[in-house]
Amino acid sequence: MTSAQKNIAKNMREDGKSYAEIADLLDLSKNTIKSYCQRNNLHQLKKISANITYCKQCGQKTEIIAGRKQKKFCADKCRADWWAANPNKLNRKAVYNFICAFCGTNFSAYGNKGRKFCKHACYIADRFGKNIVRATEG
Repeated sequence: MTSAQKNIAKNMREDGKSYAEIADLLDLSKNTIKSYCQRNNLHQLKKISANITYCKQCGQKTEIIAGRKQKKFCADKCRADWWAANPNKLNRKAVYNFICAFCGTNFSAYGNKGRKFCKHACYIADRFGKNIVRATEG
């Protein structure tokens, strides 16, 4: 566990959150959280406050507003930082595989099923006949 994760776990446990809730937020094992809390005398569960959530990136408390979706991040910067650090968590369903119409290389693109070229240079070369070396000619 990083020191930031330890601080988040400590704050959440002091606010009465369960091991499972902390583990879900930090993407760690429930047993890892449980071991950390027991080693640091945080195993006593206090009164649970139901209207508080925690930022997945920095652990700052965020209040739940009635009638709105639960917040996962306290700010856009935290959201962007977390996704930049966790690209494997993205659920990309619209990935398409192609062969470039100009150079013939295989490439994949996200969210654009009509793409024809692997890069802008191949598009320019195909459209305007610019002299660039094709990847297949080597």
